[in-house]
Amino acid sequence: MTMFALPSCCSSVLVFSKVLRNAYPTHRGYEAVSRIDLGTFEDTGLAPEIIDIFTKRGLTTPTEIQKYSIPTLLSGKSAILVAETGCGKTLSFLAPLVQQILTWKSRPEYKPELNAPLALIITPGRELVFQIGEVAEWFAELGITYKVLSGGDMKRKINAEKEDVDIVIASLGALSKLTTVGNLSTHNVRHVILDEADTLLDDSFNDKMVYYLSRMKLQHQRLDLDEGKGFQLTLVGATMPTSLGDILDNVVDVSSLQRIVTSRAHQLLPHVPQKFLRIGASQKPSELLKIVKQDVKHDIPVIIFSNKTSTCDWLSMFLQESGIDACNLNKAMLLNIREGQLAKFQQGICNVISCTDVASRGLDTTRARHVINYDVPYYMSDYIHRGGRTGRHSAHGLVRGVITSFVSNNPREIELVQTIE
Repeated sequence: MTMFALPSCCSSVLVFSKVLRNAYPTHRGYEAVSRIDLGTFEDTGLAPEIIDIFTKRGLTTPTEIQKYSIPTLLSGKSAILVAETGCGKTLSFLAPLVQQILTWKSRPEYKPELNAPLALIITPGRELVFQIGEVAEWFAELGITYKVLSGGDMKRKINAEKEDVDIVIASLGALSKLTTVGNLSTHNVRHVILDEADTLLDDSFNDKMVYYLSRMKLQHQRLDLDEGKGFQLTLVGATMPTSLGDILDNVVDVSSLQRIVTSRAHQLLPHVPQKFLRIGASQKPSELLKIVKQDVKHDIPVIIFSNKTSTCDWLSMFLQESGIDACNLNKAMLLNIREGQLAKFQQGICNVISCTDVASRGLDTTRARHVINYDVPYYMSDYIHRGGRTGRHSAHGLVRGVITSFVSNNPREIELVQTIE
């Protein structure tokens, strides 16, 4: 067994004028321009009424990504935000967006139009849509209206009544369909946010994503809040493809976007120990059962990741037959069933959940204290996202966690582990 932990976090952070090498499509390195200690939400320029909402929920100090992204987005600049998993990225873009919308709506010439939002938040999956919607609900008391759109009964959504909406939070597929049939207008959109942009711009999504953005005929320009003109594009993720410039070449000049990269970007949170167990395939079920039984005994919530849906299903059945109450979550399941399984884990009804990578991107798993990679993932970015399901920030501070990976003699797995170490 090999175990290592990343170094402890610094008390201050560096602000970079250029990005870390290999993080983006650039051959330039980075320059440290200043060293700044983290401050308060007041320092970010957020309005008192928004800070009050944070305070009610026990949030008094910004995380690193919030500290630097909020002022940038409030200034109207388009940006790329890259930060470690579990550090509060949703609020880093949602809070300034809410303040922008309040500013726009306060202008005398503002005239709301039905089904014509001021902002779009686009995600790769349905679960993340609802999770962001739950955070958006915090700001309803300020008069902010939002609508969540995912797959499901698209006919009902297409024929839905028109309504006043400030923010549409949607999966790419649902948004594309509703825009195509004319049920949703984008001509008033001033800010588009791609959450989990690395997934939206990977091989499985990027053609559809680029096509949708090109249909909006957006051109990069700084958003002018005083004039109520311009457009803002924000890309958010724990990782970002190195081919970003090529992917978005016909949509936006990527080099013109402000880059904000936290000091722990492309890494797991430093307080999360990582264990690698060299083990044969035939030994994996019994070893998993032994570990999970100990977790259940000590009331430790655990997430188990597999590479394939069939393995995910088998593991949940295997654990249940062994007397472990285990939930199951994978993309082959109907949406309402997936939501129910995730809710059981989030609410503490079930302390063990078997998943594929559908659960690794962006979902709120603050309860999780142990992540087990039953299968080593195919890519480093997937390892980072899986590991980010534990050790996350909450209103009560950092949640302690640990990551355990089962490693076979497969050369691909060994190579990935060596890269991690």
